[in-house]
Formats: sequence, C-alpha cells, structure tokens
Amino acid sequence: MRKKLTAVAVGCALLFTLGTGSAFADSKLDSAIDKGLGTKYVSGGTTTSGFDCSGFTMFVFSKLDIELPHQSGSQYKMGTAVEKDELKSGDLVFFNTSGKGVSHVGVFVGDGKFAHASSSKGVVISKLSDDYYVKRYVGAKRILSTDKFEEVATESQDHDDVE
Repeated sequence: MRKKLTAVAVGCALLFTLGTGSAFADSKLDSAIDKGLGTKYVSGGTTTSGFDCSGFTMFVFSKLDIELPHQSGSQYKMGTAVEKDELKSGDLVFFNTSGKGVSHVGVFVGDGKFAHASSSKGVVISKLSDDYYVKRYVGAKRILSTDKFEEVATESQDHDDVE
C-alpha cells in the first residue's frame, strides 16, 4: 500500500511540475531565458559555458536581436526607467550588491521574479521580494519597445488545428 501511495504522490508531483512555466511561457523571451537557466557563474562569462550577470542579460537580449553592453552599470544607462509596480516581463532590474552603485542585473520574468546569474548559484530565478534583493534594489529599465515586447513576450501561436 505504501508503494502505491508513493507512486501516486510522485506521479502527481511530476504532472503538476510539468505543467508549470514562467509568466510568459512559450515566448521568444521565455525560450532565451530557458537556454541560460542552470548555467554556472563565470566572471566575464557571456555564453552557456558560464555567465556573469550582465553577460546573461546580453545573451538573452541578443536572442531577441537587441545588443546590450557587457556591464550592469552601462545597461542601467539604457532604456526608460520603470516603477517596481509597473514591471513587465523583459524589463531589466538592477541592484547594488557591492556598495558602489549598480553592480548586478537580471531580467524580470513576471510574478515578482527575475532571472539572473547569481555568483553563488549560477543562472537562477529569484524573487524580488527576497530580503537580500529588496535591500539592494536600485531600479528597473524597459529596453523593449511596446512593439518589440508584443513580438517577444507573448505566447507563440499554437497551430494544432492545421490539417
């Protein structure tokens, strides 16, 4: 009986896990971020062999045909400032982790979360509400125009009805 209950519990867990995704599942933005998730942290890294924070955002935006500089402070000088309660998927979020101004960047993914290259965990998704990030939050910038946002952050069309 115990084995059956365990099997059912594991099966349910897998079913619910497979059905979950980001706030913008099946989009170009989601796909670009997914390609980097789990990659180890490497100072100066810009590829799936290893990323630093701005290398990861460069990588994601390059998949969207947008060029970003390789430095969080330089990325902070781009785009339009966005209030925290106005964040949309694809906005860059910036932090002061060094005590010397902007020193960390990530990509907002919706639902209060952002993807970034953590120096201790590699590329992960974290909550903006985590105490560590709340204390170090500097601001956010919108790099994507409204048209570009619509192109990359909306779900791709499902054509299952095509014969």
